[in-house]
Amino acid sequence: MDIGLHIADFTFPSGPAALADDLTRVVVAAEEAGFARVSVMDHLWQISMLGPPEHEMLEAYTTLGYLAARTERVELLAWVTAVTYREPGMLAKLVTTLDVLSKGRAWLGIGAAWNGEEATGLGLPFPPTAERFERLEETLQICLQMWSDSDASYEGRHYKLGRTLNSPQALRRPHPPILIGGGGEKKTLRLVAQYAQACNLFAGPDLEHKLDVLRGHCEAVGRPYEEIEKTVMLGLDPGEKGENVDALLEQLRGLAALGISEAHGWMPRVSEITPLEVLGREVIPAAAEF
Repeated sequence: MDIGLHIADFTFPSGPAALADDLTRVVVAAEEAGFARVSVMDHLWQISMLGPPEHEMLEAYTTLGYLAARTERVELLAWVTAVTYREPGMLAKLVTTLDVLSKGRAWLGIGAAWNGEEATGLGLPFPPTAERFERLEETLQICLQMWSDSDASYEGRHYKLGRTLNSPQALRRPHPPILIGGGGEKKTLRLVAQYAQACNLFAGPDLEHKLDVLRGHCEAVGRPYEEIEKTVMLGLDPGEKGENVDALLEQLRGLAALGISEAHGWMPRVSEITPLEVLGREVIPAAAEF
């Protein structure tokens, strides 16, 4: 099992003036500790479960470009892109650019978006749920077409592109992997089966059921269930003195038994660096054996 780091909180003790340096320290330490991927949220205000909206939040793709320049091995992605915040052609270009400048380390993490408050506050589109899922499927189709050999036009219900030219192409072949976030059983997991290389679910009591639903969608579209990487989002807190390491390893062992190949999570006090070092020393090598 791989371990990934989700940077979800940019309110560091040193404040915005030192944020660039703090982020560099965090991502370099994560790479040295053996984290497989580093992600940031695609939010523009802090989300309520982590803090008030006034807390610092950086735009995802600008941040990922910055992190790409300061790392060499970790894979990079937005966890997950809000589909309605960027036009699909521009999104494909953003991920392609990240992939080229990171030398092939970009993923497209994407979902149907959910934070209507920030979208309304900043004047971004936020149509009803059914339409957001329609736009998500069209966006997936457009990105895959732009990452193919075709530069033909695209005409869907919501998006029309006259020519899907994408030069330079992504270095990752056949294209940057696609991760779709969410556990919706009728729509999200169907889209995973049809279009994605990875799903992202929460490490809750219904996880095994969600995986069974995904398996059913794979059978329906004629795709091997084993082709899809299964990831979970969870908290990664080793404790101030490593007191949570054993419990965390036990949780990861249980997830691995269900077929989860990456645990991706946020970490309190990440800017202190020590928690990253503890995971690198006591958790990441052990989880690699699961």
